[in-house]
Amino acid sequence: MTEPIPYRKIIHIDMDAFYASVEQLDNPELRGKALAVGGSETRGVVSAASYEARKFGVRSAMSGVQAKRNCPHLIFVRPRFERYKEISKKIRAIFHEYTDLVEPLSLDEAYLDVTQNKKGNPSATLIAREIRKKIFDELGLTASAGISVNKFVAKVASDYNKPNGQKTVNPEEVEEFLENLDIRKFYGVGKVTADRMYHLGIFTGKDLKSKSAEFLEEHFSKSGLYYYNIVRGIHNSQVKPNRTTKSVAAEHTFNENLTSEIFMIEKLERIASELENRLKKHNISGKTVTLKIKYSDFTTQTRSKTLPYFIADKGLLLETAKELLFQERMKESVRLLGISLNNLNTEIKKTVVVQLKFEF
Repeated sequence: MTEPIPYRKIIHIDMDAFYASVEQLDNPELRGKALAVGGSETRGVVSAASYEARKFGVRSAMSGVQAKRNCPHLIFVRPRFERYKEISKKIRAIFHEYTDLVEPLSLDEAYLDVTQNKKGNPSATLIAREIRKKIFDELGLTASAGISVNKFVAKVASDYNKPNGQKTVNPEEVEEFLENLDIRKFYGVGKVTADRMYHLGIFTGKDLKSKSAEFLEEHFSKSGLYYYNIVRGIHNSQVKPNRTTKSVAAEHTFNENLTSEIFMIEKLERIASELENRLKKHNISGKTVTLKIKYSDFTTQTRSKTLPYFIADKGLLLETAKELLFQERMKESVRLLGISLNNLNTEIKKTVVVQLKFEF
C-alpha cells in the first residue's frame, strides 16, 4: 500500500494597503487619515488607498475625481515607487529567511512554499504569524496571510481577515471553505465573469460546484475547466521563484487631455525611450507591440502589431506605435498613452527577470 502524497504548505503574504501604508509610515501627519496614492481631485487615477479612505468607497483604479467625490476630505500624495521597491526588497529578504521558494506577484505580495523550510518548522500557520510579526517589528508595516495546500486557496484566504490578520484553510476544510464562498471572492473571477455566473444561477462556490465540467466549458470556454477544478480545491501550480516576464510596458497619464496627434507622438517618443531602457537593462526583446489608449471618457482601447523579428530599439518601438496610432481616428481626447511589448524572447530563453511595468 502506497503512502499518500503529503500536502504542500503554501503561504500567500499580502501587505495591507502597501503604498498608502508606506506613505503613512514615512509621514506621521498622514496616519489615521483618508489617503490616496496617485491621482488628484481634478484628474488621474488612484494607485492605492488607505483603509481610512476605503471606508468611503475609494479604491485603486478609481478616477481621482470620483475618489474626491466619495471622500471630500481625501488627501492625495504622489507615488514614490523607488521607496516602495526599497521596502519590498526588505520584505522579500525576510521571506528568504524561511524559504527560497518565493514567488513575488508584485511589490506587495508573494507566495511562499514552506513545505520544507529553513527553520525546520512544520507549522505553516506559525511561520506566517512569525513572518508578519517580523515585518511589523522591523519595518513598521502590517501584512495579511493565507495558508493552505495550494496557491489558489492561500490567495483567497489571505483576503479573509484583512487587514493585519491571517486565515488557515486545512486540507480537510478546503472544499467546505470554497463552497461557502461568494463567487466574487474567487481569485480570477472578475466583475464581468461574476455577472455571467449570476445569470447562470451561480452565486457561491457550492453553486459552481454543482455545474458539470461540460456546462462550464460550454459557457466559459477554456476557463470552464479551471473553475471546475478550483472549486474542488484542485490547483497544482507550483511556487515558481524564477517567473518569466511575459510583457514589459511603459505608460503615462497626462495632466491635460491630448487632442492632437502631434502632441501624442511627442509623448510616445518619451514612453518608447523609457521602454527601451527597461528592455535593454534586462536584455529583453519582443515581437508584439501594443499601443494602449485611454480616452477622456475613461474607455480604453488597445491596438497591436506582431513583427516577424524581435525588437528592443526605441526607433522601431516608436515607428510601430505611430503606425498603430494612425490606424484609425481618435474618438475622444486622450488622457493616457502606453506602449507594451510581449511575445518576448524570455519565453524562449527562460531568462530570470522580475515583472516589469513603468509609469511616470
